[in-house]
Amino acid sequence: MSEKFIESRNKIWLASAGLLTIGLIVGGYLLGDGLLRAKMADRSVTVRGLAERDVTADLATWTIAYSAQSTDLQSAQTDIDQDTDAITAFFKELGFQADALKPTGANVNQYSNNGIPQYTIRQRLSLRTNDIDKAQAAVARQFDLVRRGVVLEDGSGMSYTFTKLEDIKPEMVAEATKDARKSAEQFAEDSGTDVGGIKSATQGYFSIDSRDGDAGGYGVTDTPYKKVRVVTTVNFYLD
Repeated sequence: MSEKFIESRNKIWLASAGLLTIGLIVGGYLLGDGLLRAKMADRSVTVRGLAERDVTADLATWTIAYSAQSTDLQSAQTDIDQDTDAITAFFKELGFQADALKPTGANVNQYSNNGIPQYTIRQRLSLRTNDIDKAQAAVARQFDLVRRGVVLEDGSGMSYTFTKLEDIKPEMVAEATKDARKSAEQFAEDSGTDVGGIKSATQGYFSIDSRDGDAGGYGVTDTPYKKVRVVTTVNFYLD
């Protein structure tokens, strides 16, 4: 084997080894850089955002439960009819239409008291209206019914409902997400990073509660002034 051939072969081996070494170095760098980038891309922070909004109910429902008692069924029925007439007149004087008040149930109980039969008739009427101001005026004057001889039972009370939640949901979710980003930006500032895009997000449940807490008092079970609340959980990338 000639010296030129051996020298040429050695040069080829050296060149191949050099290329292999360079390839390993470059490959190692790219692998390390890729792992670093993957690790950086996985950096994120999870925060919560809150959105609240004060609203006024747009539906009022007043359940009026009343009863009459007598030793004979006919007398009890007469008394309950008189109460029904008094309630109907009460709401008519307040300006409600006749169809705003509807019967929702009635029952008759009978028992014996020392051999004397006792009859109790219970009846329920329901007022449903979108006129919140008029509904509040009716509640404020509810003791006028008592003065007219109507015995209001437990379960009588006004309930206010906000029915337009779907109209404000998109805006409130956007507000909650914006609030979450503020929290993420504060975290990023403290840790010397920047906030990127949203990695994932979870919308919480919407809640509708009384704005000023639970209303108390006989015959008052609710308030038209509500607070709508939603909390979203958002995971942001950190750059």
